[in-house]
Amino acid sequence: MLGVLINVILVLVGSILGLLLKSRFTQRMSHAVMTALGLCTLGIGMTFLLGTEDTLCVIICMVIGVLMGEWINIERRMEKAGELLRSKLTRSGGSSRFVEGFVSATVLYCVGAMAINGSLQAGLNHNYDILISKSILDGVSAITFSAAMGMGTAFSVIPILIYEGGMTLLAGAVGPYLGPEVINEMSAVGGAIIVGISLNMLELPKEKIRVGNMLPAIFLPIAYLPLVNWLTGLTG
Repeated sequence: MLGVLINVILVLVGSILGLLLKSRFTQRMSHAVMTALGLCTLGIGMTFLLGTEDTLCVIICMVIGVLMGEWINIERRMEKAGELLRSKLTRSGGSSRFVEGFVSATVLYCVGAMAINGSLQAGLNHNYDILISKSILDGVSAITFSAAMGMGTAFSVIPILIYEGGMTLLAGAVGPYLGPEVINEMSAVGGAIIVGISLNMLELPKEKIRVGNMLPAIFLPIAYLPLVNWLTGLTG
């Protein structure tokens, strides 16, 4: 839960700074910081990806996972869920900037590959690199959100705590039954997805990479490795 708590604290700190600094945190400064964090995120993703001991597993899981994600269109469904939440709460709260800040920040911080992947890493092998990187990103964006929309941004820490905390605890409970090989390859596949996130942050692709549609790939090593071991046993 350490990574989740860091995420909560940095969002709170960013929200307070946003209220204090208001418009002093310029768009140019925000872009420069995000670029620097994008490079750091790229390094984190590469570290996990290069840790694989079965490159073929990563390739096959990524390909099948992306096909599944594109078929389901996970990213669009996540966007629709966010839009639905925003519209319902904004309608009930009228034109309240508090509600707008709360909903916008909640959607941004909870709906995404880094929240899911980071929580899995924290729960499975107590590695908090992804969640800490996400926490810094969230803290920086909280400054902008809070300056524009007020205290509602700070209250997004409640769904962050429930969402990321729940996934971390669940992954921790399931982790002992997966085995070190499976966890390692899940981490490597997750690293490939984190690289995609970093490229989006650096605005390198002409078309934004739909990293949300890659999420099924993280879980495929759970089935892939036992299947390969079984087939190897039959032919060996």
